[in-house]
Amino acid sequence: EGLPPFEAKAGVSACCAHPFLLLLVQSWAVLTPCSAVSAGAPSTPILSIGHWGHTLSPSLLLPAVFVVLSFVSAVDLIISLEEDGFISGFAEVYVREGEPYLRTAHGIMICYWDGIVHYGLYLAMIKAMSQRKSYRSLGLFWLGSLVMSILVFLLGNLIGKYSSDISTSFLLNLPYILIPIWAGTRLFQQPRTVPCLTAEQIEQEQRRWLHQRPHDLVLVLVLLLMASFTFFRGMVVLDCPADSCFEYIYQHEPYLRDPVAYPKVQMLIYLFYVLPFLCLCIYALLRPGCSWLLDWSLVFAGAIAQAQFSHLGSSLHTRTPFPYQTPEDVWWSFLITNVLYALGPQLLALRCLHSPTFFLPTSSSSLQGGKKHQ
Repeated sequence: EGLPPFEAKAGVSACCAHPFLLLLVQSWAVLTPCSAVSAGAPSTPILSIGHWGHTLSPSLLLPAVFVVLSFVSAVDLIISLEEDGFISGFAEVYVREGEPYLRTAHGIMICYWDGIVHYGLYLAMIKAMSQRKSYRSLGLFWLGSLVMSILVFLLGNLIGKYSSDISTSFLLNLPYILIPIWAGTRLFQQPRTVPCLTAEQIEQEQRRWLHQRPHDLVLVLVLLLMASFTFFRGMVVLDCPADSCFEYIYQHEPYLRDPVAYPKVQMLIYLFYVLPFLCLCIYALLRPGCSWLLDWSLVFAGAIAQAQFSHLGSSLHTRTPFPYQTPEDVWWSFLITNVLYALGPQLLALRCLHSPTFFLPTSSSSLQGGKKHQ
C-alpha cells in the first residue's frame, strides 16, 4: 500500500535537505551574502507554510507544518555533523556567513537535538495522524522542547558574544516563535485521552494521603531536590558571593561562565520559570484534582529534556573553550547530577500519562468528557 501521503512527504522533505544545501553553496558565488542567506534554510518553512496554507484544509495544516519542519530538522542534522567533522561541503558557507553562532557548542547540540529527536517526533506524529490516533501527548512534549530551544538560542544570541555578528538572517528565526504559539493552541484544543472512571473511583483514589502513594512521595522528594539545585545554580550565575557558589562555578561547572551566554540564559530561565513550576508540581501531587498537570507535565518534560541535553553536551564539547569545559575530575558527578535533573520531569510526565486518576476533576461534566479519544 506504500507510505501514507504525509509520511512520504516527510521522508522526501528530509532527503531534499542534502541537494538544497549543495545548491545554496553553489549559489553563493553568484548571489550577494544577504540574498543567499535570505534564500537559506530558515526561510523554507515560511515560504512552504505560506503556500500550503492556501491549498490545504485546516485539518491538514498541522501535519503539513510538521512535514516542512522535518526538512529543517534534516538541515540541522547536516549542520551539526559537518561542524563535528563527520561530513563536509554542505553547510559551511551558510553557517560561516549567515549564522556563525551555530558553530558554538550550544548551536551544534541544538542542531543534533532538532535533527534527531524533533525529526523522530515529527515522523511519529505524522504516522499517528495518518492512522487517526491521538498525537496530543507527543505534540505537547515537542512543544515544550521547541519553545525551550528557541528561547535560549535567541536570547543567548542577543546578549552573548555573538550579538555583534547578528545579521539579517537572524530575523528569519523569529517565525519559530509564532509556530509554537499556533501549534500549541491547536494541540491544547484537541480532546485529552483519559480513562473512563466513575466519580466513586476518582474519589477513592483522591482520598489517599501522600504516604499511601509511594510513587508520588518519591516524586515530591525528587522535585524538591530539583528545586533546590535550580535555585542554587540560579544564584551561581547571578554572581552570588558565597564560597560554595564561587567554588561551584570554577571547579564544577565553569561552562556557566562562558561568554556565549547560553548557559547563563538557561539557568535564569530555570530560576524564574522552572523553579515556580516545580513548586506548582509539588502542590499538584499533594492536592487532588489539578487536571492542568496532565498537559503541562508533558510540556515541562520536553523543555527540560532539550535544555539538559544541550547544556550537558555543550559543557563537554570540544568546541567550548578549554577554560569553560567541565574538568575531568568532576565528570561523573556532573553527568549524574544533570542526567538525574533531566530524568525527574520525565518520571512526572509518565506518572501523569499512566495513572491520571488523582489529577482528574470530580465534576459530572468533566467525567462525561472522560472518554478515550482516538
